[in-house]
Amino acid sequence: MELNLDNKNVLVTAGSKGIGLATASGFHKCGANVTICGRSQEALDAAATKMPGCLTLTGDVSRADDIERVVAAATQEFGGIDILVNNAGGPPPGLFVDLADEDWDRAVELTLKSVIRATRLVLPHMQAQKWGRIINISSTGVKQPVPGLTLSNSIRMAVLGWAKTLANQVAADNVLINTVCPGFTQTDRIAQIFEQQSAASGKSIEEISAALAAQIPMQRIGRPEEIANLAVFLGSEASSYMTGTAIQVDGGSVQGF
Repeated sequence: MELNLDNKNVLVTAGSKGIGLATASGFHKCGANVTICGRSQEALDAAATKMPGCLTLTGDVSRADDIERVVAAATQEFGGIDILVNNAGGPPPGLFVDLADEDWDRAVELTLKSVIRATRLVLPHMQAQKWGRIINISSTGVKQPVPGLTLSNSIRMAVLGWAKTLANQVAADNVLINTVCPGFTQTDRIAQIFEQQSAASGKSIEEISAALAAQIPMQRIGRPEEIANLAVFLGSEASSYMTGTAIQVDGGSVQGF
């Protein structure tokens, strides 16, 4: 299979660790020019050691001015963004009764508006050259709600509706928009959820992790690289007749048809 990613210009937001880093590394290994952004300079520096030539930029995707600065810098360095991977840490867990307006506002800025703003900036270049890929890293919560993730389940559905709508509008320009839906994956976010569940239940993190793995048909939690593999495929020429999709990578957890 020919991915044809040599010298394609890729921007992965929140790409300094977890699924974002694994995705950036996957594109880098395939010969793409990679830009990543993240809030931690230390994490960016560590990521850069794994991807020689990668452009690293500090930036918080929930801030419009940061997104504008990151896209401008990547465009200046490489001449435009061909592939955008919209990624961000998910909103915090919480039950509906515990969430205030401010929690919803922050989650919208982080999860929905970050995707809209970054896409708005890179889309003209993609349409002009009649080639582009936009990949949104989401969650299986858009297929089957994850207990306790009220903000994530709700707002990621808005992102999915936006992505499907825009995919139809730009498909004739050969700009393809697809969504990757990870299940439980070994990231800082899952560690945070385990810690909260441990504090609430009195069970150890190891017990909680084992109980979760037992509920997954493949009997284990996923690795970031396994999510990245799909993202890289969707960013490549090999996905040339796919747009508007939402595909889970979850070890078989989602049971709906």
